[in-house]
Parts: sequence; C-alpha cells; structure tokens
Amino acid sequence: MLTVEGIDLYYGASHALRRVSLTARKGEVTCILGRNGVGKTSLLRAIVGLQPVRAGHISWEDRALDGLPPHQRARAGLALVPQGREIFPRLSVLENLQTGFAPLTRGLRHIPDEVFVLFPVLKDMLHRRGGDLSGGQQQQLAIARALVMRPRLLLLDEPTEGIQPSIIKEIERVIRRLGERGDIAIVLVEQYFEFARDLAAAYLVMQRGEVVAAGRREDMDEGVVRSYLTV
Repeated sequence: MLTVEGIDLYYGASHALRRVSLTARKGEVTCILGRNGVGKTSLLRAIVGLQPVRAGHISWEDRALDGLPPHQRARAGLALVPQGREIFPRLSVLENLQTGFAPLTRGLRHIPDEVFVLFPVLKDMLHRRGGDLSGGQQQQLAIARALVMRPRLLLLDEPTEGIQPSIIKEIERVIRRLGERGDIAIVLVEQYFEFARDLAAAYLVMQRGEVVAAGRREDMDEGVVRSYLTV
C-alpha cells in the first residue's frame, strides 16, 4: 500500500501542498480530482521524488521513500505517466519503450507480451517515430513505457487530456484491466468526472493544495465532488 501522510510542499515561497494525506491499495484505482492548479500534479511529483517535500512522510510497501531520489523509487516499483505524455518524439516507438528498461535488472530488460495485448496498435508501429503518432497513440505509448518497468504502483496524470473519445475508452479498459489484476496500485489524476468515477474504488478531491473531500466510491456524494470541479 502507498501511504502519504501530511505532506507539505513548496515552490519557493508558494505553499503548493498543505498537509495532504493519501492511501492507495493494490488491486484498486484511487482517483485524485480537482480543478487546474490545485496541487494534483505536485502530489504525484512528490510521490515519485521529483519534488522534495518540506514535511510529512511517504511510504510504499512498508518502505519509507522519504529522501530517496527518483531512480531509487523507480527501482522500488513506482512508475509515472506524466501529464502531456513526454515521450521522445525523435525516437521510434520501440526505442521509447526500451527507455523503460532503465530501472530493471538485465534479466528483465525485454518488453512484456502484455504491453502489446493491451495496446496492439503499438506492435504495428514499432519503427515509427514517436512524434509521428497521434495524441491518443502517444498516450498509449506513454502508458506502455511505464508498464515496461513492471510497476507495482502506477501513477497516471490526466491520461484523457486532449484525447479523442475512442482512445479514452481504450485507456479506461486498460486501467480497469490493470486494476483487476490485483498486483498493482493505481493512482489516477483526472478532471473528467465520469471517467474517474467509473474507475475509482477510492477518491480524494483537492482545492488550493488541500484535501477537501475523500472516501470510498460507494460513499461519494457526486454533487459535492462536482461542485469542486466546476469553474
């Protein structure tokens, strides 16, 4: 289980996260909801070690992550699919996938068959440059690259952003399938309420760097959650 306890995060003098806590369990999707600029991405960056926290603690599988650099957290089983995808546009699809080998031991440095089961379109595009793919295909590539790392904790930052509806349905199917596998915890940052609601086992809502609502999906007050998402 991922446990985030009371973390504070600053950008200079700006207090971006205020005593934020979160838990995420294997076999479940935990959704983080909120408008733009409320701290959702900052929370993911804190979890993977890309942004230091001023206070609080983060642990994964009973191991404290506090102070560990990002590459050691990757070796501990954490993988981030960043907002905007951030694939390498001049590398081929195959080369982009192979960048996921970085935290793996030599014996694991191959692309799992499951990647092409989940994203069959990528198998036909292995030698195309990443920058030549559509936005939806690039998003699938970004998720596949993370899966190459054999993560036990997968963090997804707004995977539906700028994606056509047909690909959103494919990404929903993949996330659901990964969650049902039971051996991976998924943390999903999302603004698209219906997408998050349909996938979430647990949720939290953020506003101005704070958690303002949280709970299990079956106890969610949709009206309250929607009120924090509307502009």
